[in-house]
Amino acid sequence: MSQDRSEGDLRATGLALKHDREWDYELDRIVEEVADRDAETVGLQFPEGLKRRGPAVADDLRDELPDDTQVMISGQPCYGACDLDTYLMRRTDVFVHFGHSPMKESDKIIYVPLFSNVDVFPIMEQALESELPAPDEDPEVGLVTTAQHMNKFDEMRGWLEERDYEVHTRKGDERLTHEGQVLGCNYASAEVDADQILYVGGGKFHPLGLAMEHPDKKVVIADPVNNAVHVADTEKFMKQRYASVHKAMDAERWGVIFCTKIGQGRWDQATEIVENNDDAYLITMDEVTPDRLTNFGMDAYVNTGCPRITTDDGPQFKKPMLTPQEYRIAIGEEDLEELAFDTFHGTW
Repeated sequence: MSQDRSEGDLRATGLALKHDREWDYELDRIVEEVADRDAETVGLQFPEGLKRRGPAVADDLRDELPDDTQVMISGQPCYGACDLDTYLMRRTDVFVHFGHSPMKESDKIIYVPLFSNVDVFPIMEQALESELPAPDEDPEVGLVTTAQHMNKFDEMRGWLEERDYEVHTRKGDERLTHEGQVLGCNYASAEVDADQILYVGGGKFHPLGLAMEHPDKKVVIADPVNNAVHVADTEKFMKQRYASVHKAMDAERWGVIFCTKIGQGRWDQATEIVENNDDAYLITMDEVTPDRLTNFGMDAYVNTGCPRITTDDGPQFKKPMLTPQEYRIAIGEEDLEELAFDTFHGTW
């Protein structure tokens, strides 16, 4: 094997991986923690898109750990740092959560954020040329990104400042780990004194939520994963939400979903709805899917769990799936014009 390594190559992390080297799994840190804790059992949890790499990571760890160390892989769905496999966590000496930044400090959990080594600056250059005004026209710009690109955040800020932009950044509330970080359920880091926000990261969901949460700001998406530049457009999304609310206005029986995942429950909101509506029924579940709700036969549902259940999966449900605020609109307590994006604040 050639020993030449380009800048940003993540192989120099102490251990060789058998799978694609796009992420730093920090295996050397995990091995060290296992030794320090005299751990006999290790649990690994991966987000959905990286589960297929789990066996290879387990193989690499088993090559380095003592023969009597048991390595287990969580098969539970995982969509964020709030989505921990608590069953496996309680039954292992060391629990490793890949793909997300810590949402709450814990001696038991090792968080491995899986920083990407993708080059973000070519797509940022495209964003400046096509969607952001020149600094002599408007130098104020907010900068946000996701956990996977936080390793480049300081470089991104410096890169913009070198081009005469005044970069506004902040750390949001306690649900967020880093300055400038956004989650699919929390965009507090974008509350800055700038009329335009540059989002550097993959996908459109995060910047769409950001644009909904901050409708007075222009949100420019610089996507280094798909090599594309867009401006977040909330019109289609808003039409979908309006349609769901209208369909639910005639509902007689409501299912109020309380999610039992450790970081996704909003018990006070769920119980308040049920206490004030004799035709509302509290339903507890961990994974919320259309098939699991069908047998209840409700006319509409209120999701007090992860907001993405409503926004991402809403069209898949056979009955209207609303956020708590959309529920209040549907029963006439709030006006439709007040509809806002559902977000999470604080930790569990």
